[in-house]
Amino acid sequence: MNEALQTIITRRSVRKYIDQPICEDKVQWMLRAAMNAPSAGNEQPWEFLVITDKYKLRRVPEFHPYSKMLTGATLAILVVADPSKVKYEEELRQLWIQDCSAATQNILLSAHALDLGAVWLAVYPDPPRLNGMRKLFGIPEELVPFSIVSLGYPVEVKQATDRFDNTRIHREIW
Repeated sequence: MNEALQTIITRRSVRKYIDQPICEDKVQWMLRAAMNAPSAGNEQPWEFLVITDKYKLRRVPEFHPYSKMLTGATLAILVVADPSKVKYEEELRQLWIQDCSAATQNILLSAHALDLGAVWLAVYPDPPRLNGMRKLFGIPEELVPFSIVSLGYPVEVKQATDRFDNTRIHREIW
């Protein structure tokens, strides 16, 4: 199996981290990977907020009930959508959701390739999470906090499990 496939197959959500800083070079690689995600019409409707402030990371669970791992994270990357960058007609204006999902996935995969642990935490479309992120991080109302990725060096390396399920594959007709 080649290196890219190995990274995809062995990636797991990691919620516990050791107390070790992540070098800026690795942060830049994750952001570069995120910005190289596919996007509809190559619109790239994303912005990224890198968060290392421990006080702010500890405040996120006040409004996001599934984000307690951020209290032990070295840093987090908040993926923020800018819907004004979407040029498509009204019925396709929500494609930014797929675009930001692809960027988030690229952060996860690049983190794993860089020997980091990461987990995807949904923000959009939950109003308390959206409003909490906007308030805590000063995000303008016209932007949409989409997801936050908790990052750090993992306490333990999780073993890969084969999730392939042939019963979910259909060919030519359902």
